[in-house]
Amino acid sequence: MIIWLASYPKSGNTWLRSIISSLIYTDSGIFNFQLLNKIQQYPSRKFFKDFTQNFQDINDVSKNWVTSQNQINLDNKVKFLKTHNLNCKIQNNTFTDKSNSIATIYIVRDPRNLISSISNHFSLNIEDAKKFLMEPKIMFGSKEKKESENEIATLIGTWKEHYNFWTKKNSNCLLIKYEDLLNNIDNEIDKIVFFLRKYLKFEYSDIKKQNIINSTKFENLKKMEKDGLFKEHAFNNINKKKVMFFHKGPQNLWKNSLNKELQNEIEKIFKDEMKELKYI
Repeated sequence: MIIWLASYPKSGNTWLRSIISSLIYTDSGIFNFQLLNKIQQYPSRKFFKDFTQNFQDINDVSKNWVTSQNQINLDNKVKFLKTHNLNCKIQNNTFTDKSNSIATIYIVRDPRNLISSISNHFSLNIEDAKKFLMEPKIMFGSKEKKESENEIATLIGTWKEHYNFWTKKNSNCLLIKYEDLLNNIDNEIDKIVFFLRKYLKFEYSDIKKQNIINSTKFENLKKMEKDGLFKEHAFNNINKKKVMFFHKGPQNLWKNSLNKELQNEIEKIFKDEMKELKYI
């Protein structure tokens, strides 16, 4: 059965995976990037190659969402999958179902802070980064090479759709705010542990928690990336050079990068969700 680690792009999913992989797959709680291999990305070609070769056709991919998950779950074990896909339905094909999924941890981030992160990661100007949040879209995974493992149609939707579809349709959903991880990671890890113990057995202690906190700090993750230990790079659309995945992190503050007009536009369009999340 699947526990989804779901998020809109650039909302902290890799940080969340780092924390959870250290918690579940180590005794010490000390993180290294190899642990991310324990939590694979979905959809990706490896899960669909037995059912379709039309990896860039979202309709054909959606026909095999549940079928591919049935195959993933043949071992009857609990596993984590990372996804940016919308929890939606296309032509009566649901993204997942109760026979395949037992829970979701959804990490959300203030959309005002997503603008500069999306701009950097996808090599977009600020106006196009804004459109990225506000217009439905299909993405195709890795930007490094066309035939990469993760190159498959992935329906993202808008920031608003993504948040609502995942959190309002799922009774077994733990909501984590990126900002709460920044401001009180000790408390957020305890929440994650309490939630996951309903589905998994694992060791947990104050020492292990402190090791998780220390080894998954943004500065440590960024240093490991600079040392060549992180393989999930983005690539600049213009010169195809690598873009730092761990860009600004806690230093990415919308108040320093958004003009008042853009700030007001985001707050108006996402007003209900931002109020619900206490961003405004």
